[in-house]
Amino acid sequence: MTRTSFLCGKVYRHLTTISSIKEKYILSKEPYYLPTMKHCLYLLFFLLSLTQVSGQTFSIKGRVKEAGKEITIPMATILLQNLPDSSQVDGMISDLDGEFEITNIISGEYLLKVQYLGYENLYKSINITGDLDLGVLGLRESARDLDEVTISARRAQGEQRGDTTLYNADAFKTMKDASAQTLIQKLPGVISQDGTLQAQGEAITQILVDGKPFFGGDVNTALQNLPAEVIQSIEIFDQKSDKALLSGFDDGERMKTINIITKPDKRKGQFGKATVGYGTDDRYLAGASINAFNEDRRITFTGLSNNINVLDYSSDANTQSNNRPQNGIVATNILGINYSDNWGEKIKISGSYQYNHRKNTNQSSLIREYVTGSDSDQIYTEDSRETRTSQDHRFDMRLEYNINENNRILYRPRVSASFETENSGFFGQSTNDAGPLNQTENIRTADNKDYDMFHRLFYSHKFSKQGRSLTLSANTGSHGDNDNAYRTATNIYYQPIEVSELINQNITKDRSGSDWETGISYTEPLGKNGQMELEYEIGNRFNDSDQLTFDILNDEITNPDLALDTALSNSFESKYLRHEVELGYQYQLEKLKFQAELEYQNATLKNEQFFPAVGTIDRTFKSFMPTVRLDYEFSDNTNFEFDYDTDVDAPSVGELQNAIDNSNPLQLKTGNPNLEQSYSNRLRLRFRSNNPENDRSWFVFAQYNLIKDAVSNSTFTAEEATELPGGIILEKGSQLFRPVNLDGYQDFRSWVSYGIPLDFLKSNFNLNGGFSSTKRPGQVNNQLSFNNSQRISTGISLTSNISDQIDFNISTRVSFNDVENTLNASLNNKYFNQRSRLNLSWIIWEGFIYRFDINHQLNSGLSEGYDANVVLMNMSLGKKVFKNQRGEISLSVYDLLGQNRSVYRNISDAYVEDGQNNVMQRYFMLSFSFDIRHFNKGTNMDDYKEIYND
Repeated sequence: MTRTSFLCGKVYRHLTTISSIKEKYILSKEPYYLPTMKHCLYLLFFLLSLTQVSGQTFSIKGRVKEAGKEITIPMATILLQNLPDSSQVDGMISDLDGEFEITNIISGEYLLKVQYLGYENLYKSINITGDLDLGVLGLRESARDLDEVTISARRAQGEQRGDTTLYNADAFKTMKDASAQTLIQKLPGVISQDGTLQAQGEAITQILVDGKPFFGGDVNTALQNLPAEVIQSIEIFDQKSDKALLSGFDDGERMKTINIITKPDKRKGQFGKATVGYGTDDRYLAGASINAFNEDRRITFTGLSNNINVLDYSSDANTQSNNRPQNGIVATNILGINYSDNWGEKIKISGSYQYNHRKNTNQSSLIREYVTGSDSDQIYTEDSRETRTSQDHRFDMRLEYNINENNRILYRPRVSASFETENSGFFGQSTNDAGPLNQTENIRTADNKDYDMFHRLFYSHKFSKQGRSLTLSANTGSHGDNDNAYRTATNIYYQPIEVSELINQNITKDRSGSDWETGISYTEPLGKNGQMELEYEIGNRFNDSDQLTFDILNDEITNPDLALDTALSNSFESKYLRHEVELGYQYQLEKLKFQAELEYQNATLKNEQFFPAVGTIDRTFKSFMPTVRLDYEFSDNTNFEFDYDTDVDAPSVGELQNAIDNSNPLQLKTGNPNLEQSYSNRLRLRFRSNNPENDRSWFVFAQYNLIKDAVSNSTFTAEEATELPGGIILEKGSQLFRPVNLDGYQDFRSWVSYGIPLDFLKSNFNLNGGFSSTKRPGQVNNQLSFNNSQRISTGISLTSNISDQIDFNISTRVSFNDVENTLNASLNNKYFNQRSRLNLSWIIWEGFIYRFDINHQLNSGLSEGYDANVVLMNMSLGKKVFKNQRGEISLSVYDLLGQNRSVYRNISDAYVEDGQNNVMQRYFMLSFSFDIRHFNKGTNMDDYKEIYND
């Protein structure tokens, strides 16, 4: 009999007791009814009965493709102009399928203009006497005869079209084997900060390829699996939610998105890269990325196995260190596949699956200075080590079914599962002005499992009247989390007298949850330029969480005696039911778009505890949430956006469950079933300007958040031994953390970027800067405190645009930080951080390529021993081999100077923390890589031969 099966039999009586208590309690209560759908049906009949009397107007629609090919062109500019004065009547941008529809047009003669970067403009005279379907509009690529034309000006880098920034990939020079990530990091306004790729001040959350999702939300995997040479243009925009795209009414949800448009002659063939390498200290890497494109049908395979901290395989050797985590030694094995296709004329499908096996061995140290309610400081130090081995599965899909012109169905499932084993330990010690307070030495082993499953379904119907639509939505989710851990701890408390304590426990956590939401949205045109939306949603979230802690009474491994610790055990359920009704109005002119919404929410939060004590807390929240949005286009290439949004956020089951977590006996944690939902106000503005004539660009982003009843920490530090509910003794100097609702949370951040090409250097220059300020409320021994932090940062970068034989990127970023605490002046601190980088790739002679990457990090003002002046230097020397130089043999060194370190600072409402982790140290590696390039017959090979000098 295994230890697990024995324990299951041993604790069965405890679980049975809890289950019977829960069942008895539920049966004794009145049923928790969900509302019927009667009111939803009344609302639906009311919506369908709405009518609007207006003057007779018509619509035109069509689809933009590349002339002579079945290749759609998304984000093309469609302009409708009056004849004969060419004044603009209306305009829009084609969607991701190249389709467009302009509504509310009075009868008459017009000129339709279609334009897209890299293609000739198309003009078409039309006479509107009724609804008009123009069918397919073909654009031809701009002709370039290099033998007859002398080019004296560089090609325009890009332009601004509404909220979409469009860049021409050919205007940015990269090495022949560069990845999409290398190309995108050359774009104005794009930076990589703390391992996250940002565009125009916001993190990129989604990558599309020709308008279709590519590897879900995994930005790094998506960008590193595409070579730069297949890219024709790049679009950066804020994608609206699925519901907004279907209904045509903006709901304010945004995802910063990059859409990569591939070259027409690179959409049919096989291409990719494979790499193998072995180095000192048994370091190794083997990986491949293979793309099989056949117009709309596209399949990408990726695989990776290594122990050098590389998390995603990259087709560009120079970017493999970009996303290495600086915490621990990581061995990773990855398999992934992405698929997209059109099934006939009506069905579009895309999906991806990834398997990830990872082992992380980490050693870390930290020093944490806590906010206290007295003049005495309390400092906590910790040294820890852990080994975590995890297996993760992730699957997502998007299925779109266009039944006909007026009816569409969208289905988006997502499934993830994770299995993790943990072996960890730490030594922690707290001190104050009088000396040591306490210390603990912990050892823990655990098996953790969790899964998440989501389904999102949308149905959209467009009525014959332009602007009238009906959208139905249904979302479901299922979640599970099961943890089983064993821990031993030796605790010593020094004040007022020395007391020792031994802990030997088995802790199980079993959490399950489900949620559902359904809604209906109806839109109706109001006049020529207005539109109204009425929406109703109902949703419910259910969570069940059981935490059981057993004291192990003997040293028997196969036959331990267990005793349930009722003070550390808890059985809890939470239900969150909400109704939402929203009324919105949208008004749109040629350059102006205004939208206002008012949402009313009625939410009920019901918390029930079944063990160790029985009780219930039932509360109702009524909230009004206004929203205002304003978009204005100053010109074709300059626009401004302003948003004011309000929202509510319900506490999670982990924050609600009143169960003591003693994973660190010196710092106990518990939940709070009396938490209320928080209410946030957000102001946000964006300004974009991109001049295609001189390629100068401006991007400005600013956001302010104010949160009422924010969930913050209440810290209780025992000044003497204190008994907690359940008989738990909190010794002097030990702490109890509990979430509470506090007002006063504020956060402001801003970012500005200016880009300009430097023709005399054949390079692009970018200057950026930002200011942020955060006010975090906290509670220490019932005293209100605020941790206030301000940050000013600025950075510059210079990226080459010379040729495909040399490529460099020089950047530096400086930040000044100021931290103040209203309770403890001793926590006030100013610190400085600078990060600089030089990245160079250079084909020096006859296929010999030299790569050099140096990162410099300077910290000042951190805790003693944590200020760092680190230089991380990597370099390699390689030789291109085989026909067309598709192969490469290279010798590389990582951390040549042996200075690599990882240092960080965290600021919370309860403390200021400095820490560091072990990192990958110096190694040498010999590697071989091979570029896969095969384009099928019928594809234009001119560009291909030009790339490889065939």
